[in-house]
Amino acid sequence: MPETPVKPPGDNRSRNKFKPVRESGDEPGWMQGNGTGPQGKLPRILIIVMLGVIAFFAIARFAPPPAGPEIIYNSYRSLIESQAISEIDVQTLEDKSVILKGRLKEAAKLQLTDNTTVESDRFSVRLPSFDVEQVDMLAEKGIRVKVEEGRGGIYTILMLFLPWIIFGAIYYFFFIRRMNGQNAGQAKNIFSFSKSRAKLVSEFDVKTTFKDVAGVDEAVEELQETVEFLTNPEKFQKIGGKIPKGVLLLGPPGTGKTLLAKAIAGEAKVPFFSISGADFVEMFVGVGAARVRDLFEQAKKNSPCIVFIDEIDAVGRSRGAGLGGGHDEREQTLNQLLVEMDGFTTSDNVILIAATNRPDVLDTALLRPGRFDRQITIDKPDIRGRKAILDIHTKKTPLDPDVDISIIAKSTPGFSGADLANLVNESALLAARLGQEMITAEDFEQARDKVLMGPERRSMYISDDQKKLTAYHEAGHVLVALHTKGSDPIHKVTIIPRGRSLGLTAYLPLEDRYTQNREYLEAMITYALGGRVAEEIIFQETSTGAANDIEKATEIARKMVRQWGMSEKLGPINYGGSHKEVFLGKDYSHVREYSEETALQIDVEVRSIIVRCMQNAERILRENTEMLHRLAGRLIEKESLGAEEIGEITGIHQEILKMTAE
Repeated sequence: MPETPVKPPGDNRSRNKFKPVRESGDEPGWMQGNGTGPQGKLPRILIIVMLGVIAFFAIARFAPPPAGPEIIYNSYRSLIESQAISEIDVQTLEDKSVILKGRLKEAAKLQLTDNTTVESDRFSVRLPSFDVEQVDMLAEKGIRVKVEEGRGGIYTILMLFLPWIIFGAIYYFFFIRRMNGQNAGQAKNIFSFSKSRAKLVSEFDVKTTFKDVAGVDEAVEELQETVEFLTNPEKFQKIGGKIPKGVLLLGPPGTGKTLLAKAIAGEAKVPFFSISGADFVEMFVGVGAARVRDLFEQAKKNSPCIVFIDEIDAVGRSRGAGLGGGHDEREQTLNQLLVEMDGFTTSDNVILIAATNRPDVLDTALLRPGRFDRQITIDKPDIRGRKAILDIHTKKTPLDPDVDISIIAKSTPGFSGADLANLVNESALLAARLGQEMITAEDFEQARDKVLMGPERRSMYISDDQKKLTAYHEAGHVLVALHTKGSDPIHKVTIIPRGRSLGLTAYLPLEDRYTQNREYLEAMITYALGGRVAEEIIFQETSTGAANDIEKATEIARKMVRQWGMSEKLGPINYGGSHKEVFLGKDYSHVREYSEETALQIDVEVRSIIVRCMQNAERILRENTEMLHRLAGRLIEKESLGAEEIGEITGIHQEILKMTAE
């Protein structure tokens, strides 16, 4: 049996706060989660089918026949005399009057009570009475007569509401009970959707600590104080310090924001509420605000604790952005969140931690001091951070002696913590697939290629002409990059389809780049256009394979002119290039902050950069046409070339990052 964790003496922070949660299978009788029980012993679906069949036959058996259009009495007499009627149903009403519902042998034109005519094979007529003589008369004409006794008001009401009662019971037992079963531990009723969907993890179940976090030393340093606020609040309160109400973690995806929040809870030994910003808003009006209230009520009951909201930009975007207006459900949820954060007191001992990779779209009221007092930026790790992260992920992984974690960290610039975890996992999967007992440096090399360039698609058929075109295209990228000052070293070139591309040239910088100068940006544009220029030189035509290259080159050139002030004619002026996400941020639409004449100058400058770089690429390739043929021919032969092989073919050797030590 698993051991029950024992709290230290005097620790009464969570006394009687964690009650056992009854699962949906704990319900008595035939409503258990598996659909069986000691009484009914019938699957729930069978009961639903039986109710449906009963409802169908009840309606079919007792429902009166359909009534045709109501005709005048003279028309009814004419139909009798002409023997056009095949059968009549006689229904007696409560006032002793009768309604005759008849079917004709074939459709005929009938005169209705409103003096209009209609063609139909059914009719109805109302008579003050109906006696035996009329029955005999109809029988003589060969008309079948069926007499129905009048039914009371109770029967009518029952037949009116019985189908709805049956279908309502089906809906309740099948949908409502199922929905409540998914919210175990909360109120088991139809209104449970207003309850918070936050997952509560006990302090005894939070195993993550700061020892499991690496590569973000400054963030850990900042958050150490948050742990002290929760474990020893008196230390700060006695000298007038206030516990921060919120901590906002900013950073790109995969950098460890969620892991840090769990580590804080693990270090402080407090309960941990986890929820996503998208879990608040539903299709029902007011649900988001109700869930916010319920979340903070639960947090206060379990204080001291941590509430973690991941992707808070889903609910915390600037008010007024989008088409919903002030009554937008998301805005009501945000307003309630602001109110609840203001309602915190220093004695609550509840800290709200939120994470986002879109801080630019958050509402300013959410970011002000008093709500999110601390904003901590978590960026991608540097070389020391990558080594520390790799040490953690390879702690329980058998590594070959030729694997050097320091070299792997150096050869993975730009990788986030999630990327590095994926790299180790892909390496382990590859080693297991090959039947190895340890992960080698070659496994890491292939895993890095998979992460950078995508998985190979060797089964895809490529014609010889298409392969030749792709080879010259990629060879053009390689040669231009080798002869362009400031370009990144080439890691590998391949004409094997990977991901969504038919061929790929992978560049791997020697170090982390935090700023980019003009020479580097123009080098990126130049070798991006090298593939298209090679196609023009060799085949005297271009293909759609250069579409992505042109898109990237144009984007860089536009940013150089509009955002980074790298145009000599336009100068260091920002021309509104930062407004991108309409409706997602603070804007309703794009606003151009310059004149038509300036827009024309921007287009001219962008085009001049592209043309200049393309001319440079063309000059390089025409001067090295023989080298282009050799490189493309070797690519067609081997399909993939590494940096060392490229150096042997071209005679240009670059500094490269390898996974193995020399």
